[in-house]
Amino acid sequence: MQTGAVLTVSESKRLIAKGVAAHPAVQRALKSGLVAIAKGTTNSYVVEEILGKPIEKTNYCTGTTWPTKGSRAGKVSGAIPDVVLRNGQPVEGATATGSVADMKAGDVFIKGANAVNHALKQAGLLIGHPTGGTLGATLGTLVARRIHLIIPVGLEKSVPGDIVELSRVLGRNDERVGTEPTLWPMFGDLVTEIEAIKLLTGADAVCVAAGGIGGAEGSVRLTITGDKGQIDAVVRLLDSVYGEPAFIR
Repeated sequence: MQTGAVLTVSESKRLIAKGVAAHPAVQRALKSGLVAIAKGTTNSYVVEEILGKPIEKTNYCTGTTWPTKGSRAGKVSGAIPDVVLRNGQPVEGATATGSVADMKAGDVFIKGANAVNHALKQAGLLIGHPTGGTLGATLGTLVARRIHLIIPVGLEKSVPGDIVELSRVLGRNDERVGTEPTLWPMFGDLVTEIEAIKLLTGADAVCVAAGGIGGAEGSVRLTITGDKGQIDAVVRLLDSVYGEPAFIR
């Protein structure tokens, strides 16, 4: 059986967050281990799904992208403290970057991305901080200790090139006009809309088109295949995310 879906950016973020919360590595670490959720727009939805309660999502952000021209309609900040959980319980005063020092193999670090090439299983993070920001402060430990890096990222951030090669383009020491971040390739468990649907229903999804108007700008169109039980579960899942309000209203 087959069905289709058009997901707005916010609907995708909600779906991806549900998928991250259901990820086996996250579920294991919530029972016995550490889970750290770095700040970001998609990760603000992840916080809600894992904690089971709403937060002021616009206050759990870093490194947002805005139109080049026009007013910034709404404010974002990182005012909400980082969410770090030990055995499923919030750790008061902990930071996502600081918690990595206490992590071991099997613990989970959740960090979003700014670019994704799903076919190559690559993600990329824009870096504006002079020492690499969150990833710069944690990556060595994540790799050395085999800490599980989960990367929630919407297919709206799909790029047509090899992200490793694109990072080299941005990393050249050419003279530049204006400021531009660099791009850091990330390798971990991608959770896009495709993986979220698989984790939550067992069905297989593929992105067949993108874009739209009237609020569907940045949307993705998915075709989803599975048996009757899986498709029934997909329909229920999609109904639970349809109508998710825009991140900034």
